[in-house]
Amino acid sequence: MSHTPFIWAAYSIGTVVLLWCALAPLSRKKSAIRDIRRIIQTEERSNDSNP
Repeated sequence: MSHTPFIWAAYSIGTVVLLWCALAPLSRKKSAIRDIRRIIQTEERSNDSNP
């Protein structure tokens, strides 16, 4: 019996997990930057409307 399919599956799963660990923070960073920009714009509009 060959163990090759199990080895390939383990490497594939490991690769997917490592890629997810590398790319997920980038996605969260973009989302956080977008949220911060939205908050800043809201505050600027609020400050502009106050005399």
